[in-house]
Amino acid sequence: MALSTQMGMQKLPNHVGIIMDGNGRWARAQGKPRLEGHQKGAEVARDVVGWAREQGIRQLSLYAFSTENWERPKLEVRGLMGLLAMMLPRSLPDMQKHDIRFRVLGDISPLPGSARRAVEAACEKTAGNRGMDLILCLNYGGQQEIVAAVREAARWAAAQSDTDAALASLTPDMFRSMMWRHDVEPVDLLIRTGGEKRISNFHLWDAAYAELYFTDVLWPDFTSAELQAALDDYAGRERRFGLTSEQTSGE
Repeated sequence: MALSTQMGMQKLPNHVGIIMDGNGRWARAQGKPRLEGHQKGAEVARDVVGWAREQGIRQLSLYAFSTENWERPKLEVRGLMGLLAMMLPRSLPDMQKHDIRFRVLGDISPLPGSARRAVEAACEKTAGNRGMDLILCLNYGGQQEIVAAVREAARWAAAQSDTDAALASLTPDMFRSMMWRHDVEPVDLLIRTGGEKRISNFHLWDAAYAELYFTDVLWPDFTSAELQAALDDYAGRERRFGLTSEQTSGE
């Protein structure tokens, strides 16, 4: 089913974040190794980038590897890193063709050399693109991001003439500016596939007011129609951010 390229007067999220869950279960159901599920999932991710771009979504973030994923079997972790090192260079021509800027959220320093170099090269070669941001969340954890920002805020306050007054003046917007996501738009829609109904340490700060959408579809089976269903669901919601319906409608 082709994804509609127009949403008419519907609300379109600027930033969509996706927890791509279900690769392993898909592989098991197919009688295949888990890594084949991840490979199929990577192919779907590339398709989703194209569908999101067609819709006009400005930023798409994909939860590719969490800080907790290092605890998975070593063979699976090596396979994931190898897949990253292989798929990113292959995706570069498409990113350049469609003006997609590749970005990373998380600490990539622990990644194996080949994967880290592929990530750094993709970031560097697409840095001038402005059509859409593809943000890969690698070695990322929402709690870790907040802790890192707390440390930054502590350093900032300590450098002020009155530390207590500085801390008292700290606002949520100021704090966000100290986070890894300081130059990333707030997440509007957070999608999770695979049937689980939790956010698993993903975009914790922005999840405060993001719209959450859960689907039972395993990530390798995610289609353009599934993305459209999530966008349609988002368009039908009223985002009040703590206000009343009357206030948000201007009545």
